[in-house]
Amino acid sequence: MGNSCCLLCGCVDQASVGIIERWGRFEKLAEPGLHFFNPLAGQWLAGVLSTRVNSLDVRIETKTKDNVFVQLVCSIQYRVVRQNADDAFYELQNPQEQIQAYVFDVVRALVPKIGLDELFEQKGEVAKAVLEELEKVMGAYGYSIEQILMVDIIPDASVRKAMNEINAAQRLQLACVYKGEADKILQVKKAEGEAESKYLGGVGVARQRQAITDGLRENILNFSHKVEGTTAKEVMDLIMITQYFDTIKELGNSSNNTTVFIPHGPGHVRDITDQIRNGLMEASSGNVKIE
Repeated sequence: MGNSCCLLCGCVDQASVGIIERWGRFEKLAEPGLHFFNPLAGQWLAGVLSTRVNSLDVRIETKTKDNVFVQLVCSIQYRVVRQNADDAFYELQNPQEQIQAYVFDVVRALVPKIGLDELFEQKGEVAKAVLEELEKVMGAYGYSIEQILMVDIIPDASVRKAMNEINAAQRLQLACVYKGEADKILQVKKAEGEAESKYLGGVGVARQRQAITDGLRENILNFSHKVEGTTAKEVMDLIMITQYFDTIKELGNSSNNTTVFIPHGPGHVRDITDQIRNGLMEASSGNVKIE
């Protein structure tokens, strides 16, 4: 419902306050409800003000400390103070323009002292400074500033693009660092695995050779004991010949089409035996010298 009045009476809605004049001069405030006037005495309802909270959005373009142009969107929530409604009715012709002018003045005086990054972090401080200034000024005109919200901070499009690229570059750099660390750990673990594998392979080969040596020694001793008159050298030659023919047999049974040229004949077998024996004797003499 809207406020209604005639020459003799007037109705003021809830959340509103009426202004009653006598002969063009303010007389009193009219609370919500029905009021009767004496037109013969020059009394009438001059106007009605709403005491509800109003919202005014103000868009300000200014420059930061680091010379970046930004647009700030402020939402000012204000209302008429019921007790001072006469000041609000008579003092200001257009309160929205007055509020907007003060917001422009405070923001353009404060933001140029702050960098762009700090502005995003301190937008609450900017809103607080605007609120304090408006409360002092608009309070004298019968208005109460309920709250000021810094709704949005909009840098120039090129600046936003540059900021996004910087952020993307930083994240890419961090990703490269993490990837490098992962590759490093992978290489270290791979090297450790290869070292462990080679160590275990060497241990296996050493055990294999030890087993072969123990087996040869046992065979020589058994053969010497069972066949009287044989020497260890003769037994060793017999074992080497046996191993030689086993090797030729394995090469012949192999499925791979590989041609191997090896010397063949009793004399060559003896040469191989002598070479192995000499190698064992040199290794034994070397161990004795070292000790």
